Amino acid sequence: MKPGLKSGDRARFSMQVQPGDTVPALFGDRDAFLDMPAVFATANMVGLMEWACVEQMRPYYEEGEGSLGVHVDVDHTAPTLPGQVVTVETEVEEVDGRFIWFKVTAHDGVDQIGAGRHRRAVIRNEKFNDRLDVKRAQAGLEG
Repeated sequence: MKPGLKSGDRARFSMQVQPGDTVPALFGDRDAFLDMPAVFATANMVGLMEWACVEQMRPYYEEGEGSLGVHVDVDHTAPTLPGQVVTVETEVEEVDGRFIWFKVTAHDGVDQIGAGRHRRAVIRNEKFNDRLDVKRAQAGLEG
């Protein structure tokens, strides 16, 4: 990673919730949650929090780098309807080598809907893809 990202750095990222971001849409091809309320899914809220952290990190990636989420500890405390805009606020808590800890909060314009911590690991994309090739072969999957 390029230098510059440090504890206390903050960012904001927003997204409008679409019908496909709701609980009934989760695993839609398996009809797992069709009878659930059409509100922003916790899984998608976590994904949005990860996306917000990636966007904060992106300017600091070296060529060929990326990051992966390696820890999530968040709550989801209020429902959000399709059409509402969710804003995630991120704050770098700690930069520890290739690991970055974030404080994350999400708000839908009416309520704080979630908060917690997230950790990401900086990866070299080529090296990670090589590991996937080995695992794919071990699992007997086609490349």
